[in-house]
Amino acid sequence: MSKNFQCLKIRGGHSYTYKFTVTGQRGTLLWHAHYAWQRASVYGAFIIYPRIPYPFSHPIQAEIPIIFGEWWNGDPDEVEKTMLLTGGGPDSSNAYTINGLPGPLYPCSNQDTFIQTVEYGKTYLLRIINAALTNELFFAIAKHTLTVVEVVAVYTKPFATTSIMISPGQTTTVLMTANKVPDFTGMFVMAARPYLTSVFPSNNSTTIGFLRYKNARTWKGKSPVDPSSLKLHNLPAMEDTAFATKFSDKIKSLASPQYPCNVPKTIDKRVITTISLNLQDCPENKTCSGFKGKSFFASMNNQSFVRPSISILESYYKNLTKGSFSSGFPEKPPNNFDYTGGDSFTQNMNTKFGTKLLVLPYGTNIEIVLQDTSFLNSENHPIHVHGHNFFIVGSGLGNFNEARDRKRYNLVDPPERNTVAVPSGGWAAIRIKADNPGVWFIHCHLEQHTSWGLATGFIVHNGEGPSQCLLPPPQDLPSC
Repeated sequence: MSKNFQCLKIRGGHSYTYKFTVTGQRGTLLWHAHYAWQRASVYGAFIIYPRIPYPFSHPIQAEIPIIFGEWWNGDPDEVEKTMLLTGGGPDSSNAYTINGLPGPLYPCSNQDTFIQTVEYGKTYLLRIINAALTNELFFAIAKHTLTVVEVVAVYTKPFATTSIMISPGQTTTVLMTANKVPDFTGMFVMAARPYLTSVFPSNNSTTIGFLRYKNARTWKGKSPVDPSSLKLHNLPAMEDTAFATKFSDKIKSLASPQYPCNVPKTIDKRVITTISLNLQDCPENKTCSGFKGKSFFASMNNQSFVRPSISILESYYKNLTKGSFSSGFPEKPPNNFDYTGGDSFTQNMNTKFGTKLLVLPYGTNIEIVLQDTSFLNSENHPIHVHGHNFFIVGSGLGNFNEARDRKRYNLVDPPERNTVAVPSGGWAAIRIKADNPGVWFIHCHLEQHTSWGLATGFIVHNGEGPSQCLLPPPQDLPSC
């Protein structure tokens, strides 16, 4: 699956068929809109079925997509516009949803509850997707064990867990066996709630649904909706960083002869980039609603990404570079400092603005070290790369130290993903083989951070063969 900067604007009342080839992938992915905050409601599951049996032996009774989203009483696009106009933080959503349903813990939502019927002794494949705009989420099913077998269309070494942490844009496929005896309700609670690492106001509510056992002896009254009666002890607390870290560390590539782990063992280029939230001085004759009367922004290596008015991919293809973008994204932080320590409010947190990209020859093996900073606050950042999968070869807390941390890299079976949750107050190192020619976006999948400029991009030049060159745009591509 590939995504790019191509502007594909479908006018009201029209349609467009997007043709592409799926190669080397099988499993669960997320599709979504990528203009403003439209992905608040324009999203869905993209499931690629394998041509051969799954690499796990459990007989599967059914496959169940579970998509988390957010419900907004207001217009999400207006939330973004107001945030950018005033310089303040965004309003929060009003509810989380499971397959579009908020569940009975929210006002007037008893009838809008996801309920999945299962049979005792049967095993189910749950395709779990986080399509929420602004939060990473924990998910669990009361008293049940989940076995992780795949992430973002890549098989993993199976491991059992009582719950999962999933970032926006990520998918996690698990096996679940219905082997518990329900109480008088005939049901078990499933629930999702945010993993919080931010000081910004956030929706800290919980959405629930139910796993209902078929033919169980059930009480005919209402389902229990009092939070004190849920007894979902295996759902982590909202600030349980220890669980989030432990869960992420368990994910490994399957690395079998049939499904090898093709992590680049050597690299041609290393880029170290800070990930920062910023406070920008308020312009004269304007009132800003951010902290201390300033405006909130975000950056990578102190470059806050500005989206141009025309497609970068189209500009690159037509060699129209003037005024659209430039090369020269800094390959290391402009200043060395204690990125995750000290008092950030004693430092200058202003950023620079522009559309600077990395430029890579075809086939480059590149390592990108993503370093969180304590500007405003340390925060977990789900960084998403378009057009390429990558391997998470290392991660840790504190400041990245090349001499020390490279020795701990996993170059045997690192997880292969397209979105990495950079630890709060820490770093993550990813390796990419740049073998998909074109222009590709890198951004935080917390939507407010992308709007503030926590993004960049990279160009992969054409290779030598016809299959290594950027294809021309289709003749029926709608104009922007």
